Amino acid sequence: MTSTDFSSKHTYVPTLENSAEVEAFARIIAGLQGPPTDGPKLVGPDGTETSIPHDIFEALVFVAQALSAGKGVTVAPTDSQLTTQQAADFLGISRPTFVKLLEDGQIPFTKVGRHRRVLLADVAAYDERSRRERRDTLANLSREAMADGLLESTLDADHEMR
Repeated sequence: MTSTDFSSKHTYVPTLENSAEVEAFARIIAGLQGPPTDGPKLVGPDGTETSIPHDIFEALVFVAQALSAGKGVTVAPTDSQLTTQQAADFLGISRPTFVKLLEDGQIPFTKVGRHRRVLLADVAAYDERSRRERRDTLANLSREAMADGLLESTLDADHEMR
């Protein structure tokens, strides 16, 4: 087993040389997502089998699907420090907008000299909070519009907003 530096991040980018292999793997692993019988396993070169926890299996499926779609994937520990530009890119917003979030106290940060640094975990937590707030606001607005007769419910019980 090799030693791993958990303070760094690793980016994996699909290449033309391995694209067919990655696409085939992504199709296979996507087909394995049904109800597990024994659960996923990793088989080593010597034939040793090791169970794969569900969260790690889901991460592997995500990585395989992203690479097969030609997208690069970065794997980084959540305690990684990001620049404001990296964090803004993660959230899909401009750097000035991200800096305003920091200055408004919505995401904690530290300063190294005159440069701001944020933890990946804090940016991801903000992203999740923001998504949840948008989802809740949309659900409330939809309920109010239906109550006021401005919106008809076309969703059946199986497809309600989550």
